[in-house]
Amino acid sequence: QVQLVESGGGLVQPGESLKLSCAASGIIFSDHDMVWYRQVPGKQREVVASISATSSRNYRDSVKGRFTISRDNAKNAVTLQMNSLKPEDTAVYYCRANQRSREDIFYWGQGTQVTVSS
Repeated sequence: QVQLVESGGGLVQPGESLKLSCAASGIIFSDHDMVWYRQVPGKQREVVASISATSSRNYRDSVKGRFTISRDNAKNAVTLQMNSLKPEDTAVYYCRANQRSREDIFYWGQGTQVTVSS
């Protein structure tokens, strides 16, 4: 049974930091590209950052220089360090595992709420 469990969300003030974690089980973690998405009510889910199985990273423009995605294959985990948070970063953040070379095989976590507000 595949499980992706996110943690680390919460309420912070603008300019503060949070670190999200996603723990994976039931998959060969090193064979998966990992992606963080976020979604606000009424809008489509959007890619925030991704890290390939070979640790190639990509970020959406609005988070470049503030967010860092990392993976630890020994711990089957991916993290998203979020610094200098802004109110517009408020969303539910989801972790997704994409099996390499198989676009039709992917898994979602349940999401974790991040709220940035003064």
